[in-house]
Amino acid sequence: MAKKEILDKLSIYIPQKKMEEKPVERLIRLSEKRDRSINYLVVDAILQYLNREEKKA
Repeated sequence: MAKKEILDKLSIYIPQKKMEEKPVERLIRLSEKRDRSINYLVVDAILQYLNREEKKA
C-alpha cells in the first residue's frame, strides 16, 4: 500500500444546515476584532478541540 502524503493545507465543507449559523461571517468579524487571520482562528479551534478530545480517550 502506498504511503499517504501529509499535506500542509486544509479546506473544509460547511454543511447547509450549519450555514444558518453564519460561521464564515462570524470568523471574519472575530478575526478583525482579534487582529488575527481566519486561518489562525480555525487552526487554534482545531487544536483546542483535539486537545480536549484526546484527554477523553
